[in-house]
Amino acid sequence: MKPSRDQASSVRDTTIYSLATELGLSPSTVSRAFSRPDLVRAGVRDRILALAEERGYAPSRVARSLATGRTGLFGLLVGDITNPFFPPLVRAVEHATNVLDSAVLLVDARSGGRAEHELVRRVAQHVDGMILASPRARTADLRAALGRTPAVLINRAISGVPSVTCHARDAHREAADHLAGLGHRRIALMRGPSESWVAQRRTDALRRWASARSADGVELVELPPMQSSYALARTEAENIVATGATAVIAIDDYCAAGFIAGAEQLGIEVPADISVVGCDGVLFGEVMRPQLTTVLVPGPELGRAAVSLLNQVLAGQEVKNLTMTGKLRIGGTTGPARRS
Repeated sequence: MKPSRDQASSVRDTTIYSLATELGLSPSTVSRAFSRPDLVRAGVRDRILALAEERGYAPSRVARSLATGRTGLFGLLVGDITNPFFPPLVRAVEHATNVLDSAVLLVDARSGGRAEHELVRRVAQHVDGMILASPRARTADLRAALGRTPAVLINRAISGVPSVTCHARDAHREAADHLAGLGHRRIALMRGPSESWVAQRRTDALRRWASARSADGVELVELPPMQSSYALARTEAENIVATGATAVIAIDDYCAAGFIAGAEQLGIEVPADISVVGCDGVLFGEVMRPQLTTVLVPGPELGRAAVSLLNQVLAGQEVKNLTMTGKLRIGGTTGPARRS
């Protein structure tokens, strides 16, 4: 139902100043409740927003950008939106920016057509700041693309750029110890892309673990670098099984699930014939049967922390890099090594 002429007139007559007068507050406080809600006490902010909603008032984003120099937009670049790790992270970022009365401009780096740093360059010109989740572009290219636009990195470290990372190296070593404890001595590692910062650190951690356990007869069979792809991992299952490994550590849950599907097509049972460990802790790994043994990475928490960090940067505050930790979740895809 359309509002009446009187109601429409009332909405048009509602301003920052009329709200301030009605609430007994200063116009600057009311304005901050919309432009910088984090600077207004929760009780006062709730009163302002409740009255604004009752009056049908919403601040003009264009007018606010002219007055503050802020667009109210955060750019968010994700590595690959089809990877199940990213949607919960995107949702967490959107929820966090909503609290700040901002919006998210989402960019999928794997959408095709342009290099990742070119996508960053195009978006950076139109937003208040950028959040780059697992970017793979060269450091020099990213710096040039960002220019003066404030940015926060997720699962990537660049000197001078604030970051939120998950250190899952200890959890990966714990996963490898778990496999060794089950009698596995030949373990295949599905390596991630060579340009992936986080994948290379996971690989380095497992290399050091294997070197330290070599006296126990443990061997880490490194497979060629590969993109995170269910279909590719499913296709590669035959080659992975041919290595003679009794266990596989996948670069992520997506590839772990693809390998399991490919192994089943070959008549190989998990975990009776081969054990599988994933990484990320995405939803389908939790609900699949048997449940996937995996290293849990707190994607939504990384997203929320990145928004908070970027907001501090925009406010001119001094910030420190944040580090979270991964945890091993033992499921049903790992079991005792089969006998020769």
